[in-house]
Amino acid sequence: MGKPTGFIEFQREEAPERNPEERIHDWHEFSDPFNDDTVRNQGARCMDCGTPFCHIGIEIGKETCGCPINNLIPEWNDLVFKGNWKEALERLLLTNNFPEFTGRVCPAPCEGSCTLAISDSPVAIKNIERTIIDKGFENGWIKPRIPKIRTGKKVAIVGSGPAGLAAADMLNQRGHHVTVFERADRPGGLLMYGIPNMKLEKQIVLRRIRLLEEEGIEFILNTEVGRDITATELNQQYNAVILCTGAQIQWDLNVEGREGEGVYFAMDYLTGMTKGLLDSDFHINAEGKNVIVIGGGDTGADCVATAIRQNCKSVVQFSKHPVLPQKRGSNNLWPTPPNIFTLDYAYEEAKNLFGKDPREYLIQTKKILRDDDGCVTGLITVEMEKIFTDEKNYYFEELPGTEKLWPVDMIIIAIGFKGTDVALLEQFGVEHQGFRAKTNPNQYETSTKGVFVAGDVRRGQSLVVWAIREGREVAEKVDEFLQIESKRTAQGF
Repeated sequence: MGKPTGFIEFQREEAPERNPEERIHDWHEFSDPFNDDTVRNQGARCMDCGTPFCHIGIEIGKETCGCPINNLIPEWNDLVFKGNWKEALERLLLTNNFPEFTGRVCPAPCEGSCTLAISDSPVAIKNIERTIIDKGFENGWIKPRIPKIRTGKKVAIVGSGPAGLAAADMLNQRGHHVTVFERADRPGGLLMYGIPNMKLEKQIVLRRIRLLEEEGIEFILNTEVGRDITATELNQQYNAVILCTGAQIQWDLNVEGREGEGVYFAMDYLTGMTKGLLDSDFHINAEGKNVIVIGGGDTGADCVATAIRQNCKSVVQFSKHPVLPQKRGSNNLWPTPPNIFTLDYAYEEAKNLFGKDPREYLIQTKKILRDDDGCVTGLITVEMEKIFTDEKNYYFEELPGTEKLWPVDMIIIAIGFKGTDVALLEQFGVEHQGFRAKTNPNQYETSTKGVFVAGDVRRGQSLVVWAIREGREVAEKVDEFLQIESKRTAQGF
């Protein structure tokens, strides 16, 4: 703790953001890293707690408390305050394979569990993290780490999202030959096609991919495992297989008119946007249209920001839940993340452009209207009341007489993800429960020997930082498995 009174002397500062009026006309990141003086002062706010909660990485109920990858946050905060940037980077990389991703897109549960957050604003951990890794790349401190010894063991990883990349990185550093199979035309999974440029520019993702390739990892693109190459072929060619296919099946909207022209899933829309930027041809364009986004989460917010940049005529976002409170509620105690009202970058942009926050709360879609050609023209909703039966359980009740017609040309469904494609799991003989692969608690090996799973395919829809943790942990299990198999082979079993 370099500054015992830092949390008293300095107030929390947010990362500088570009003017909304300017940034909506391009696709570059909406925020910038701290400058050296600001990040030093923000690091000084870290209190050297007797028991730091910022890196505990546990779940209380359904809430993530602290950093799931157990980042050594107080250590690198202190090093940043003292100006020891290179050492701070070394400490950061001990636990986090990709700080340039989490420092941009993570919702920062570490900050919600910061001790300072009990009575004040938390330490700006996420933006300090981003500043450290960006400085590492700028100064050439991030270099390829070529393994000196190769084991001769081959591992196939299916899916190049954060879980797959983390597992590949860890196993490659252990000396195993790693091949990552990706069905898309570019690697990165969710990082490439699920998170828009405004939050994570694709050159940042591709920079890391190139580094992993230089370190010896092979990426095979435009290849769908289960169709272009079978599970049997992978099992024959590799000593172990890890499935990191994510939770790619989206929840659908079950209402009359859903099949109308102009209704899209959020991931199809965001993927089309990124492909359009990279290939100069938008697949789905909101230009000149009245857009409604159904679903009140972060993915929906990204769709709002995307529609604005495509010059939509208007944009509204529906949430079935009530507006969040300004302060923590009595059932939202520290160290769980604060479920409070915030103005996300997308909502700030919409408010600046259209004069109001685009969110509508406690609203349910009842019917989609179409013209004679099948194109959507309107949407009928009803207001709802959220009724709690106890502290944890609730239900929604429609309010009669609150029906409303919304003119709309384009509807985006962003109500979450059901789970993974179980057909691939079944081809590998992997047992599943619903739309998730089944494993023993805290284990990653499936019912099929030598086949492992990690990330959303195992735990369901979750955060990028949880995917990185799962990728790191599955790599440990696979490495142990390969070592055991090597001993068995040497002993003639």
